Amino acid sequence: MMKKKAVFLDRDGTINKDVGYPGSFSAIEIYPYSFEAVRKLNEAGLATVIVTNQSGIGRGLILEKNLKEIHEKMRALFAQHNAHFDGIYYCPHYLFSPNPEYKDDCQCRKPNPGMADQAAKDLNIDTTQSYIVGDKVEDILFGLNIQAKPILCLTGFGQESLPKLKEKGIKPVYVAQNLLEAVEWILRQEKKEDSDKS
Repeated sequence: MMKKKAVFLDRDGTINKDVGYPGSFSAIEIYPYSFEAVRKLNEAGLATVIVTNQSGIGRGLILEKNLKEIHEKMRALFAQHNAHFDGIYYCPHYLFSPNPEYKDDCQCRKPNPGMADQAAKDLNIDTTQSYIVGDKVEDILFGLNIQAKPILCLTGFGQESLPKLKEKGIKPVYVAQNLLEAVEWILRQEKKEDSDKS
């Protein structure tokens, strides 16, 4: 069975506004263009996977069941716009967590590759043929760690991340104004690749 290409998406600051540690769905404000962006990925046959660091759980600021509820409601809202996620992965850990269940120097917190490794296993994904779109330095490093093409979004913390990446000498493959522009760039790359093959 051929492995799939995926587009890994950061959540806060990429799909929705970064409001810190939202404890309920009502605190989440999804960027209006995110629905179209995800739908375009679905239509292009690319697996669409959220990978999100949620240390607020380990910090005791949000409950894991509330996070799951947020994600269920997000899925339902995207479904109303004919868009879906193939997987949603999150890291609940925080090294200094008062709760031993979450106190972990884990492999799943971005930029570590754990969430992508799990998604690759679950969904039969080839990470080396995939993309990651995010607004933070760790999203770009995560992309490099899984050998995917990292795209920086200038929403969320994107404007602050750009000079930090330059300082480190790290270059995203593309810098997009927002998620929709990032998706349009990805689809152009995919078209190019298809026409090179034919």
